[in-house]
Amino acid sequence: MHDVRPAAVAGMFYPGAPERLARDVRDYLAAVAPREARPPKAVIVPHAGYVYSAPVAAFAYARLAPLRDTVSRVVLLGPTHRVPVRGLATTSASAFATPLGKVTIDRAAVERALTLPQVVIKDASHAAEHALEVQLPFLQTVLREFSLVPFAVGDATAREVADVVDLLWGGAETLIVVSSDLSHYHGYDAARRLDSATADSILAMTPTLDHDQACGATPINGLLMCAQARGLSPALLDLRNSGDTAGDRSRVVGYASFAFTSHDGA
Repeated sequence: MHDVRPAAVAGMFYPGAPERLARDVRDYLAAVAPREARPPKAVIVPHAGYVYSAPVAAFAYARLAPLRDTVSRVVLLGPTHRVPVRGLATTSASAFATPLGKVTIDRAAVERALTLPQVVIKDASHAAEHALEVQLPFLQTVLREFSLVPFAVGDATAREVADVVDLLWGGAETLIVVSSDLSHYHGYDAARRLDSATADSILAMTPTLDHDQACGATPINGLLMCAQARGLSPALLDLRNSGDTAGDRSRVVGYASFAFTSHDGA
C-alpha cells in the first residue's frame, strides 16, 4: 500500500501555496449568491484549471454548506485523462494530499467496492490525474471532516458505474461527486448550443451521454441511472464555458454544475 498520493497539479490547475489556495476557494464560494435549497445528495462539477471552471463549480459546492457536519464520506468519480483503465480504478493509498492537507481514504469502502469485478486498484490512473484532485480543496473547505472513496472511470459501462455508486450510496453521511467538463474545443456559439442540449439531457435523467458531450459521460450516466432509480431531482446551477470565464472564444470548453436532491434526505 502506498502511503499518500501527493498533489499532482497544485501550482498548475490551482494555487500551490496553502494560504493563496484557501483564500481563492473562499472567494469563489463567496461570489455565489446564497440560496435556500435542499442540500444535495449528489453533484456534478467541472474540473479545469480554477481560473476557468472554479466559478462554475462553486455553485454546487456552495450548496453543501448545510452538510458541513453531516457528510463524512465522499464518493468521487471522474474520467481518466492520462492512464487508461478497464473499469473503475481506485487506489491503494491511505490518503490523497493537497496544499490544504491530507484526505483519508475510506479503506473499508474501497475494499467493499473491490468485491465488484469492474473495480480494480490502479494507482497509475490516479498519479497524475487532475479530474479528482481539483475537487478536493473545495471539499476540504466546505466540509469539516470526511474520508474519500476515489474512482478514475475508464472503459466501463454506465451500469458498471451505477452498481458501484449504488453499493456505496449510504445515507446522509455520504455525498456523491461526479467530476466532468462538457464539450471541448468548439467555437463559443456552437459550444453553447451543444452544452445546452447536454444539460437538457441530464435534467431529463437520460443516461445516454457520449464523450463528445462530456468527458465524464460514463460516470454521469451511471449517476443518472442511480438518481432516477432513487427518485432524485436534478437542478442546473450554472452553465458556462471558458469563453465566459477566462479564455478566448475560438476554442472553448464547457462547464456546468448540477445538484441532485431527494425528498426524504436519503
